[in-house]
Amino acid sequence: MFSVAQKRAIAEAVQKALRATNHPELPKGEISFKLRVEGAEEWSWAEIVNNGSVAVPGVNPWNESQDPKSGGKTE
Repeated sequence: MFSVAQKRAIAEAVQKALRATNHPELPKGEISFKLRVEGAEEWSWAEIVNNGSVAVPGVNPWNESQDPKSGGKTE
């Protein structure tokens, strides 16, 4: 559903929002999380996890081609 770059940007924004809470139970380093985004169709969804847990992300050519910033290029 999202390109690798979009998933990384979303994960970074979530990490930043969580960090901004200054919650005492959060770890000092990378915050581990999973976010599932449901699309308009039953088959359309994305799972976004913290950037630190995905060293080599799976690349879906269709998702990459939908990102206007990547122009279909993969990382």
